[in-house]
Amino acid sequence: MFSKSKINEPGPKASEAPAPAPATAPVEKTDFKAPAATKAKPPASVLSSDLHVEGNIRTTGDVQVEGTVDGDIRAHLLTIGETATIKGEVVADDVVVNGRIVGRVRGLKVRLTSSARVEGDIIHKTIAIESGAHFEGSVQRQDDPLSTAGAKRITGPESKS
Repeated sequence: MFSKSKINEPGPKASEAPAPAPATAPVEKTDFKAPAATKAKPPASVLSSDLHVEGNIRTTGDVQVEGTVDGDIRAHLLTIGETATIKGEVVADDVVVNGRIVGRVRGLKVRLTSSARVEGDIIHKTIAIESGAHFEGSVQRQDDPLSTAGAKRITGPESKS
C-alpha cells in the first residue's frame, strides 16, 4: 500500500521537490559565515630574535616577541619567547612568558613557563608559575589589573607608607 501511495504521490512530491530550497538556505548560512571569516583575527605579529626595538609597542592584536624591546608593550595576547628580553612594563589580557622581563607585568591571565625570568611586580587576575621559573618581585591579584587607575592606586598608598 505504501508503495502505491508513493507511486501516486511522486507527481505532487515533484511539485514539492522545490521544497529542497531549504537546502539552499544552508548555502546562505555559509554566505553568512564567509563575512565572519573575513572578520577573523589576523595572526600574531612576530618580532624576530634579531630585532631590537627602542620604544613602546601598542596593539589590540596578538604579539610574539623573540627579540629585545626597550619599552612598554600593550597587546591582547603577548607571548615572550625564550630568546626575548623586555625592559619595560608589559600589559595584556593574556601574557605567556618564556623569556626575560625586567619590569612590571599586568594581565588578566599571566603564565610563567619553566624558562621564564621575571624581575618585577606582577599584577594579575589569574596566574600560573611553572616549576623552574625564576621570579623576583611581588605578586598581587586584582579583579581589573589592566586599568591604569588600579595601578596608580596600588602605587599611591605604598609610596606614602
